[in-house]
Amino acid sequence: MRHIKPAAVVIAMLMSTLAQAHPKLLASTPAEGATGAPPEKIELHFSENLVTQFSGAKLLMTEMSGMAHPPMPIKAKVSASSDPKTMLITPTAPLPAGTYKVEWRAVSSDTHPITGNVTFKVK
Repeated sequence: MRHIKPAAVVIAMLMSTLAQAHPKLLASTPAEGATGAPPEKIELHFSENLVTQFSGAKLLMTEMSGMAHPPMPIKAKVSASSDPKTMLITPTAPLPAGTYKVEWRAVSSDTHPITGNVTFKVK
């Protein structure tokens, strides 16, 4: 009968945990459901370092001052931050009053894509 060394079990458990680590959205600026002035940039803070070439986001306007309409794409630049866990979305023009949704896709070292969205309102 073979004996398994305790250190080998611990290493195997750690490797299994690391392989299953997926990026989770921890916070956003503006925060989910927030109402405020037009942001110059939108920040998404994740639990893992992002692989920027596979991660991204779209900015959509979903409502304009009390008028519902189909989601309209808003031109924005998506980039990495100096913090590898943060994605920046910078609108190319000031955002008018309305409701916005950021649809994001985050990929970390495990290469498993995670998607989600953040909604906020501009006064």
